[in-house]
Amino acid sequence: MTAERRTQLLVASSPVLAVLAALAAGAAVIAAIGEDPLAIYTLLFRQAFGTGYGLGQTLFRATPLIFGGLSVALAFRAGLFNIGGEGQMLLGGLAAALVGAYAPLPALALLPAALLAAAAAGGAWGAIPGMLKARFGAHEVINTIMLNFIALSLVGWLGHRLFETATVRTREIAAGAVLPRLGAWLPALRSAPVNASLLIALLIAAALAALLFRTRLGYELRAVGLNAPGAEYGGISIGRTQALAMTLAGAVAGLGGVNFVLGYKHYFELGFTGGAGFMGIAVALLGRNSPLGVIIAALFFGALAYGGLVVNQRVPRELIEVLEALVILFAISARPLLERVARRWA
Repeated sequence: MTAERRTQLLVASSPVLAVLAALAAGAAVIAAIGEDPLAIYTLLFRQAFGTGYGLGQTLFRATPLIFGGLSVALAFRAGLFNIGGEGQMLLGGLAAALVGAYAPLPALALLPAALLAAAAAGGAWGAIPGMLKARFGAHEVINTIMLNFIALSLVGWLGHRLFETATVRTREIAAGAVLPRLGAWLPALRSAPVNASLLIALLIAAALAALLFRTRLGYELRAVGLNAPGAEYGGISIGRTQALAMTLAGAVAGLGGVNFVLGYKHYFELGFTGGAGFMGIAVALLGRNSPLGVIIAALFFGALAYGGLVVNQRVPRELIEVLEALVILFAISARPLLERVARRWA
């Protein structure tokens, strides 16, 4: 095996090694409080994947993480950091709820219109930092963070007129805008909230993989992310590409809101994102900005989210948060460490 191939294999294994290292560190914490780490982990993952209901809950929690992770990964491919997935997802969910509840459309057109509204709202919110980056060079990290707060305040202000009396939610959407639950087709998932938004997320992942690696636009996005001056020398407009990347990333994050709004509760409610937009950063990091890797990482974090509820009777709830933080920490440090090891072996 050549040194280059060995380096590639080591780097490719970094997400797996990061998860294993985090689980090992978590096991030490579990043992320190007097519990059996193997029993706790077995219970956690058996509940997350071992039953139809548990699998459905895991998939439900993983769905917005897929959208959030794909959004971050797409922007990162163009050399940008989209920290605004939370605000984009919030506005996407609100737009889908408003169309589903108020738009005077026939039933057959209502669901597509709600989905398009979610993507458009998220895309518009992502376009703002993209255009500021392209026109003025303003840093997208600061802008997207600030836009998260603006989105939350904007929704709160609109809520004075939109939300039902004495609640923080909108009117229920019409039946034509509802995304069906997968339990309608798969009896094992019948009682779980996982819905057709998961299928949309998988389709988006496949579409982004094709876009990034099979189209000219994808080549331009990756070229700008890898070497912006070189891409510009080759005739690629850096500003246009970055603005487009942030717009597309925002649209993907905006669609993440339909999991709750159109597929679960059938109305918009403040706080429904539950930090999924921010967790998308960890998902993209662990998935190495690959659409397939994002799906796998989202399933892992979804399993931790649901399995953690089950083991909460035996270990503190904060343990799951510790595990998530450790995965992120090791994922950040594993790749450069393995690259250094590979260079020493060369």
